[in-house]
Amino acid sequence: MSRSPVVVVHRDKQLLADAAAARLVTAIVDAQASRGEADVVLTGGSMGSAILESLGASAVRDAVDWSRVNVWWGDERFLPSGDPERNETQARAALLDEVGLDPARVHAVPGPDSPHGASPEASAAWYAAQLADHAARGEDVPRFDVVMLGVGPDAHVASLFPEHPVLHEEDRAVVGVHGSPKPPPMRVSLTFRALCSARDVWFLVAGADKAKAVGLALSGAGPMQAPAAGVSGIRSTTWLLDRPAATHVPKALIRISSP
Repeated sequence: MSRSPVVVVHRDKQLLADAAAARLVTAIVDAQASRGEADVVLTGGSMGSAILESLGASAVRDAVDWSRVNVWWGDERFLPSGDPERNETQARAALLDEVGLDPARVHAVPGPDSPHGASPEASAAWYAAQLADHAARGEDVPRFDVVMLGVGPDAHVASLFPEHPVLHEEDRAVVGVHGSPKPPPMRVSLTFRALCSARDVWFLVAGADKAKAVGLALSGAGPMQAPAAGVSGIRSTTWLLDRPAATHVPKALIRISSP
């Protein structure tokens, strides 16, 4: 696993989004230079959309060969294609529909309107097969270049919620989630094992309502209590925060703080 996490604090949410967008371009370009393509796992929510919108508005987006980017999601709400609450729908509106992605490289989680989505479990099984098809021989998950994750006020990540039974899953890469404490109740999520297959994991968190959760995850809490504490990258784990979200972070962990 990676070394201790690096915490970077930005003044506000917009600066955080802009910095994360620039980091993402660098990560994708580096991956394409080293192996010809990049595998990126996107996050949803307002922070995920803000990063993609920032990237879309920046000239640096043209540094990326978008036709060689593989796009995945860490989780998805089990809703029909095009539903405004789906992470995929929000990401497409924020950036993906504008940059010339190869449609075959955009790996959306099937919803209930898909022939592969009769249930969250069926959707999870289909998505797991897609991951395995793109993994190296003998593995069932690609070696993602970057996994981006938001963190909820309860310290959940993807659709892995505190004390939920799916947290105990060790064999599967993708699970169907029922009884989510956050609507909608049915979801599909990568597991800890799949998320931790990434070279680099980035937590992207803005807002005072997330501060206690961030502090909990960075202060030794276990993954059952704070699922965010259960994810780390093979090479690096970086927490990108705005100031309101960083108020409970142990000061010794903060490596960089922007003015």
